[in-house]
Amino acid sequence: MNKKLIALLAAAGLVAAASPALAESVLKVRPFGDLKQIDPIITSDYMVRNHGYMIYDTLFAMDENLEIKPQMVGDYSVSDDGLTYTFTLRDGLVFSNGDPVTAADVVASLKRWGERDGLGQQLASLTESLAADGDTTVVLTLTRPWGLVLDALGKPSSNVPFIMPEAIASTPSDTAITDPTGSGPFVMKQDEWVPGSKVVYVKNDAYVPRDEPPSGLAGGKLANVDRVEWHYIPDAQTALNALQAGEIDIFEEVPPDFLPILAGNPDIRTEPQDSLGMQMVFRMNTIVPPFNNPKVRQAIGHMIDQETFAQAYVSDPALYSACPSFYMCSSPYFTDAGWPKPDLEKAKALIAESGYDGTPVVVLHATESGPTNTFSLVAEQLMREIGLNVEPQAMDWGTLTGRRASKEEVGNGGWSLFMSGPTGADMMDPVGHLALRSNCDRAWFGWPCDDAIEAMRAEFAVTTDPEKKKALAEEIQLRAVEVAPYWPAAQLFLVRGIRDDVSGILKAAIPVYWNISVE
Repeated sequence: MNKKLIALLAAAGLVAAASPALAESVLKVRPFGDLKQIDPIITSDYMVRNHGYMIYDTLFAMDENLEIKPQMVGDYSVSDDGLTYTFTLRDGLVFSNGDPVTAADVVASLKRWGERDGLGQQLASLTESLAADGDTTVVLTLTRPWGLVLDALGKPSSNVPFIMPEAIASTPSDTAITDPTGSGPFVMKQDEWVPGSKVVYVKNDAYVPRDEPPSGLAGGKLANVDRVEWHYIPDAQTALNALQAGEIDIFEEVPPDFLPILAGNPDIRTEPQDSLGMQMVFRMNTIVPPFNNPKVRQAIGHMIDQETFAQAYVSDPALYSACPSFYMCSSPYFTDAGWPKPDLEKAKALIAESGYDGTPVVVLHATESGPTNTFSLVAEQLMREIGLNVEPQAMDWGTLTGRRASKEEVGNGGWSLFMSGPTGADMMDPVGHLALRSNCDRAWFGWPCDDAIEAMRAEFAVTTDPEKKKALAEEIQLRAVEVAPYWPAAQLFLVRGIRDDVSGILKAAIPVYWNISVE
């Protein structure tokens, strides 16, 4: 039954009281991928990150102006020497099981996060102590001043320092949690979770939002619907049909060739999926052949023409950008210093010089509709042209996020590369950069290892002079061009389709589903 008709009938008293489900407000979303697991600390998978935002809250958060604001914190102070941060939790914080949120929960959550996340690792390395002072106060003491403390605690994307109960956060950081008890505006209905089909969240009646209006990821997180359903629909045409028929309310990552169709539908509008865009990345496994050879990785830098990759997916120049940098074009640290020019002959020559022996290049190829599929197809063809033995392995994105954790040789279930699309929030500066991090086993999947990059990133983190920071960012880029931890393949701006009876969608660095109403 049409939602508007239901509302009219209810107002007229014509909906039977025996059918309370009709009064329940439901938001139905087709997310870009499938949720395979629920631990947002053990993985950087954006589906798990987005799940985290449904059920958890954070100490600080980024608003729509990209400023860090208090979230679970009520008051905080910093000592004159910049070494001691004191955070006091705001009143009314409880977990979805009814237990109060305490300082001990915060300490355990931050310690676990600090073992996995790049910024968290930086913060942990500078931490003298992190301890609870009573039930509602947390004291962080540093060994030296670090101006990125609040940026780290309020970082918008993977891995996000979500606050969990101490008993759950005490799980070793290499072991996935299975209990979704959270601190945020919704509760996961674990009994209704069907991997490969549906995830269900219901309003957390125990959650107390902040008093401020919602702004980006900050402010009051208002659960304006009783229930949010994520319906995994891998086929884009099927998802489009469902959106047009009103069977779903939001379609994430609408393929560009569907946009003219939606433009002609008065019941549907399109909007940017997030406020920063994304950087498509060519991520290589640097610890196994053939990409353990720097010359093979350098060859990829000359193989990639960002215009070629982008235009295979989208022709509208407003929806993509060729950006010759490891940093987003909108970053204050953008530089094109040292960037290799696209040159397939140079790429072929480097492959020949590398001594490449024909080892298969196993591509983890996510086949769901979207840029990862298209970019993988382009990458596979170009790699064949420069002389690599390419073996694509088709899978869904959820399976890919599990496979990429393997460090085995390609002949034993391992992998060589995958295409991914980290949000711009993860690719803006050297310290928070997801893919530039080169601290070996603690780096992002692919595990690049380079002491020079890490030393410069550490120096960048404690440098306050803006000009020196820009110079360091350029030096890091020059070194990264040489050792090639990964290669950008273009910047994209994704679009979602939205039914016209949906309102309240926030302008945020990532898609979130509080503050939204359905008529």
